[in-house]
Amino acid sequence: MRANKSQPINRRLGIAAAALVLVATGIPSAQAAEPEAVGAVQCDAVRTDWTAQAKPQADPESLLNAYSNTGKGWTGGDSTYSVKLSGGRTAWIFSDTFLGPVNPDGSRPTTTPFINNSFVVQRGDAVKTVTGGTAADPTALVPPPDNGWYWFGAAATSNSGRNLDVVAIRFEKTGPGQWDWRWHSNYLARFDSASLKLQKLIPIPSAANVQWSAWLQRDGEYTYVYGVEDLGSLKFQHVARVRGDDLAAARWEYWTGIGWSPDEHASVRVLGGVANEHSVTRWGDGYVLVTHDTTEPFSRRVLGYFSCSPTGPFVNPVELYQTPETGAYGSYGDGDIITYNSHDHPDLRSGNTLLVSYNVNSLDPNDDLYADVSIYRPRFVGVTLTAAGTR
Repeated sequence: MRANKSQPINRRLGIAAAALVLVATGIPSAQAAEPEAVGAVQCDAVRTDWTAQAKPQADPESLLNAYSNTGKGWTGGDSTYSVKLSGGRTAWIFSDTFLGPVNPDGSRPTTTPFINNSFVVQRGDAVKTVTGGTAADPTALVPPPDNGWYWFGAAATSNSGRNLDVVAIRFEKTGPGQWDWRWHSNYLARFDSASLKLQKLIPIPSAANVQWSAWLQRDGEYTYVYGVEDLGSLKFQHVARVRGDDLAAARWEYWTGIGWSPDEHASVRVLGGVANEHSVTRWGDGYVLVTHDTTEPFSRRVLGYFSCSPTGPFVNPVELYQTPETGAYGSYGDGDIITYNSHDHPDLRSGNTLLVSYNVNSLDPNDDLYADVSIYRPRFVGVTLTAAGTR
């Protein structure tokens, strides 16, 4: 039963395990794919030399850890997006998810429920888990299709806050092996924001081998959609947009490097070396992109890039943090422990301090994730950016 329960975790790890195919192609994967736009360095966000000071174990890490330890619901997961909802609620949005119970020694029973997507709703210090199915038989919020499953990506509200829209990316098995699976297509999972009940699952653009799930950024009259072209050891950011806030109803446009096109295949690579999940948010008079560094396999490095435009170019990378859990010399002393998919939570910032989360996992989930419940939980870091000078 243990192997069956952890297979989806192994599939998730394939995104990271593919990085073992080192960047031997010689492609400079951390470079912008289009020339710098005219006036790209005219904003203070880009002209400034930023330094970063990180403070780990930021809120709500201790609250989620304490809730996990009770074993009454969610006990760990990844993705870790957040959306502010009415009534003082924050929806924490997870993909692969373990549920309780938790053994007294901090391990998981091998029979613990495991599902591919869930919500954890926080209101102040109160926390609850939202799944599909029943308490006795919980299921994913978006049930798996035949021969596959859905993972959650970025999310936002729409229709004056009545909807909670979550990008759900469909994966499918391609064979009997542990790594025999692939991305299939993109969907929008629309939930009622009050009841958090699934209303519909809506296909969204999927024709150009881009997972449009990394980030959603509301900026002016548009919602910008950030996606990743995932080639295993090489990953490239793409940018699309829609007018307004309804990804399902509005026409999509794709950044071509010089303008916008309705043709998804015209979308260009904006930045290499990004993670499948990253963030692009306003920073002063510009933008900051937060991502795990995927130019090296199983990296500890969390980077910030800066731009004057939501479409880049994203320049002047600054190391925001190094994750202490990673690898044989990390805090677990285990070479199988990896960290990945860091991003910002702009609604929960404090002044010039970003709230950055990242995920922790193991390349040996059959043993590690059942032996120690603390591994498969998000970490949160407060990263304060300070101007050290100008360019």
